[in-house]
Amino acid sequence: MKNKTKQVALDDTDLAILALLQEDASISNAQLSERLSLSLTPCWRRRKRLEEEGVIKDYQANLDRKLLGLDIMAFVHVRFAIHTDHAPDAFEAVVKQLPEVLACHKITGDADYLLQVLAADLDSYSEFVESVLRRQLGIASIQSSLALREVKATSRVAIPGQESGQRK
Repeated sequence: MKNKTKQVALDDTDLAILALLQEDASISNAQLSERLSLSLTPCWRRRKRLEEEGVIKDYQANLDRKLLGLDIMAFVHVRFAIHTDHAPDAFEAVVKQLPEVLACHKITGDADYLLQVLAADLDSYSEFVESVLRRQLGIASIQSSLALREVKATSRVAIPGQESGQRK
């Protein structure tokens, strides 16, 4: 059994830093400290601590996939025939290296894994399934669902204690 991740103690200032960085990760430490009414050095220390403790995993730009020619988003359910061999572990190692795969989750239910995959078009998606996924050992079935329209897509985490908008 894998170790459970220990939750990090965060105060209101830490939570405010996280909210501002999720809004704009390119914000400078000077701008961040000004927005928080905190002097520069303590603000930098807090941000550095959040990075070192792994609360902030990395920084990235959010790209528009369609402007990059990636028009197909597929959600792929992968089911293995046998779970006692090393095929799922090998599958996970391969999937981690595939740039087409945005996310891979081990799940409960009818499938063992749920993948989120991007492709330029149906032909390139079909090629990915046939030449990559179907060649993985131990897979019993692959079922794809194609996204017709993206209603919401975000990587922002709801921060406890921060306003989350109107809920009804």
